[in-house]
Amino acid sequence: MHEGSGHQGSGHDASGHELVVVGGVSGSGKSTIGALLAQRLEVPFIDADSLHPEANVTKMAAGLPLTDIDRAPWLVRIGEVLSEHDRSGLVLACSALKRSYRDTIRTVEPSTVFVTLSGSHELIAARLAARHGHFMPAALLDSQLAAFEPLDDDEAGEDVDVAANVDDIVAAAMRVVRPA
Repeated sequence: MHEGSGHQGSGHDASGHELVVVGGVSGSGKSTIGALLAQRLEVPFIDADSLHPEANVTKMAAGLPLTDIDRAPWLVRIGEVLSEHDRSGLVLACSALKRSYRDTIRTVEPSTVFVTLSGSHELIAARLAARHGHFMPAALLDSQLAAFEPLDDDEAGEDVDVAANVDDIVAAAMRVVRPA
């Protein structure tokens, strides 16, 4: 974990169920870590890519970055889906690259805790190159890395380095959501 990036929160809303967004650039491991974290927490998992409007998917597949206007309804929908799971808990994989995006999600579901995954350009580029069947072209990595804003100290959550093995990354994410 990167010290000083965000702060550890309980990850619980008022009903005691975790509402967690696992964020980071494409190729950082959001879906893998998110699914494993959800399994450990015994809550459902959703990949926010499945919540994108079709126009956004088409635009990304064409190699075009989304604008904030494109993202706005998607981010609100993510907050709504988190709120819909306040009784069961939920882990949701979502890039959540900018503070303003996380703020939009938190406006809809204030108890959301963010675990942002970060790593070197080389590591993430290698992971993207090895992927198949995903609509995020590796060419957009540079724009995502440029847009990425680590968690601020006043945001519930923590940045987690993805250079470790998967088990260690999930364990670090668990410590963010359920501190000892």
